[in-house]
Amino acid sequence: MVKTFKQNIPLLLTFFFLLNSFQPILGDTELRALMDIKASLDPDNKILKTWQNDGDPCSGSFVGVACNEHRKVANISLQGRGLTGKMSPAIGDLKCLSGLYLHFNSISGEIPREVGKLTELTDLYLNVNNFTGIVPPQISHMTNLQVLDLCCNRLTGNIPTQLDSLSKLGSLSLQHNQLNGSIPPSLGSLDMLKRLDLSYNYLSGPIPVTIANIQTLQILDVRNNSFSGAIPTSLKRLDKGLLYGNNTKLCGSGFLALRACTTFDNTNVDFDTPRPFGSFFKNHTETNHDEPRNASLQTNNSSSTTAYSKSTKFPQIVVVVGVITASVILAAVAFLTFFRYRRHKQKIGTMIEPCESRFSTDHAVDLHSKNASPLVSLAYSTGWDPLADGLNSGDLSQEALQNFRYNLEEVESATQYFSEANLLGRGNFSTVYKGVLRDGSVVAIKSISVNSCQSEEAEFVKGLNLLVSLRHENLVSLRGYCCSRGRGECFFIYDFAPKGNLLKYLDVSEGSDHVLEWSVRVSIIKGIAKGLWYLHEKTESKPSVVHQNISAEKIVLDNQYNPLILDSGLRKILADDTIFSALKMSAAMGYLAPEYITTGRFTEKSDVYAFGVIVLHVISGNQQRTSVMRSAAEFSKLEDFVDQNLNGKFSMTEAAKLVRLGLSCTHELPDERPNMESVVQELNKRNSGS
Repeated sequence: MVKTFKQNIPLLLTFFFLLNSFQPILGDTELRALMDIKASLDPDNKILKTWQNDGDPCSGSFVGVACNEHRKVANISLQGRGLTGKMSPAIGDLKCLSGLYLHFNSISGEIPREVGKLTELTDLYLNVNNFTGIVPPQISHMTNLQVLDLCCNRLTGNIPTQLDSLSKLGSLSLQHNQLNGSIPPSLGSLDMLKRLDLSYNYLSGPIPVTIANIQTLQILDVRNNSFSGAIPTSLKRLDKGLLYGNNTKLCGSGFLALRACTTFDNTNVDFDTPRPFGSFFKNHTETNHDEPRNASLQTNNSSSTTAYSKSTKFPQIVVVVGVITASVILAAVAFLTFFRYRRHKQKIGTMIEPCESRFSTDHAVDLHSKNASPLVSLAYSTGWDPLADGLNSGDLSQEALQNFRYNLEEVESATQYFSEANLLGRGNFSTVYKGVLRDGSVVAIKSISVNSCQSEEAEFVKGLNLLVSLRHENLVSLRGYCCSRGRGECFFIYDFAPKGNLLKYLDVSEGSDHVLEWSVRVSIIKGIAKGLWYLHEKTESKPSVVHQNISAEKIVLDNQYNPLILDSGLRKILADDTIFSALKMSAAMGYLAPEYITTGRFTEKSDVYAFGVIVLHVISGNQQRTSVMRSAAEFSKLEDFVDQNLNGKFSMTEAAKLVRLGLSCTHELPDERPNMESVVQELNKRNSGS
C-alpha cells in the first residue's frame, strides 16, 4: 500500500498544481461582478466599452472604477453617463465598495436587495433615474452609510422601518417618488441625521415626535404629501429649514401658514395630493398613480444536506498510511503555493481576500501588478514618476513642470516631519500643514492620498499643467508639488494666508476681533469677483476653468485681507468620487446651484451662483441657507439685513447695490444670472462713484 502511494505522488502533485493554477480564474469575483454589472447597465455596450473580460479593473482602464490600496474596487462613479439598463444583483459582490454614484442616468427596474451586502458603503447616489419597486429593507445592513439619495425615481411602498440601523446616516433623500404610508417613528434614532427630505410623495399620518427630537436635524422637507395632525412644536427650532407646504391636514400653533389645531385633527380624511413631478425630469413621464406595492419580502432559503457515511474502524496500518498521506499532501500544497506565489504574485487578489489587507506596506509591494496605473499603486511602486514616461504634458513642457517639483525631504523638513503642531486642518480627502521652506517662506502644504487622485497618468499631468499655469492676485497660486511613492501621497505647496479663511469671519459674536469693517467686506467681494472672472476667461495661456466648489471656506485672506481663492483647478487632478465627496458640505450650506439637480453638470453660472451666496453672507455676516438669505434680503429692511456688528457704519447706497447683485447672482434660472465679467464691471462702476 505504501509503495502504491509513493508511485502516485507525481500524479497527486500534478493534480494540485493544476487545481492551484485555475484558482485565479475561478476566484476573480470582482471582475466577474463588474462584467455582470456592465451587461445589465449597458446592454448595448455603448458606454462601458473599456470594461473588458480580460482587463484589470485596478489598472485605471475601466472607466468610472477606482480601487483602494489593496486593489479592491472601492468606487464606481458613472453619474450622468446616459446608462439605460438595470442595476445588477452582482453589485453585492463588490464587498469593499465605499462609494456608488449612478445618479443622473435612466436606469430602470428595481433596486436589487443585494445592495445590502455593501457594508463598507458610505455614499449611495441613485437619484434621478427610473427605478421602480420598493426601497429595499436590506439597505439597513449598510451600517456605514452616510448619504442615501434615492430622489426623483418612481419608488413605491413604505419607508422601511429597518432604516433606523443606519446610525451614521447624515442625509436621507426620498423626495419625488410615489412612496405611501407613514414616517416610521424608528427613524428618530438616527441621531446623526442632518437632512431628511420626503417631499412630493403620497405619505400620510402624523410627523413623529421622535423625528423632531433629532438634535442634529437641520432640514426637514415634507411638502406635497398628505400628512395630518399637529406638527411637533420642537420643530420650530429649524426655522426656514422646516418645509411643510401643501399638507392640508397639518396644523399647529406658531407655524406660519398653518391653522390652529382642533379636536377633529386626530381623524384621518383623505385629501387629493398633487403629482410629485410631471415632466419636470426628462426621465420621468406622466403616469397613473401606482397602487401600493406589497412591501413584504420573500426570502428563499435553500437548505443543503450533507450525507455522512457511518463510522467504521480502520486497521492501524491504514491510519498510519493516512497520516503519512496527509503530511505529504500538505507539504506538496505548501510547495506549490510558494511556487505559484513566485509566478503569479502580480495577479489580482481573489474573493477570499479581506478588504483590509493583513500585509504590511513592504509585503504589499509584491501583490500589485506591474501593469497597474502607477498612480493607483503609488505606495507600492519602486520607480513611479509621472514625468519620466514620455507623456504629453500639454501646454507646458516637462522641463517647466520640473521647476515646480520638490522632493520629500524638503516637504518633511518644512513641516517638521508632519508634526501635529503644524496641522492646519484635515478633510475627507486631504490634510493641510503649515510649513517653512529653507528660504524662510511660510507655506501651506496640502497632502492628498493617491487614491483620491486621477488614476490616468496623462490626466494627472494635464491637471498639474493647469495648476501651475493659474496665476492671479486673487488666487492662491501653486508654488510646487511633490509626489511620494513611498508615502503614497502627493503634496501641493501654496503660499500661506495668515488671516485664515472667510468662514471664521461669519456668524461672529458682538465685540469679536473677527468683525470685518464695511470697506474690507466690499474689497473682499471685489477681489473674489476678479479671481473668478480670471478663471472663467479663456486666454492663450489657459483654458476657461469652472471652480465647482466655491464657498466661504475656499476663500482665504492675506495680511491685508485680500481674498485668495483656494483649490482653483484642483478638480482636474482628483477622481470623480473624491469631487462628489467634497461637494457634500458645499451642497449642505447652499452653495450648489439649483440646476445641478437636473443636469448633474457645472457651468460658469454655477460659480456665479456660489459667488452670489458669498456676497449675501459677507454683507449679512451670517452663513445661512441660500433660501433663507434670499428671503431676508428681499423682504427685510436693509439696516436689518446688514451685519448688526457694524453698528450702522456702512454705506446704505453701496449695501443696496450689493444686495441686488447677490440676489441677481443667485437667481434660480442660470440664464438670468450675470457672468463674472459683467459683475466685475458693475463693481468697478461703484468704485468710481457712478
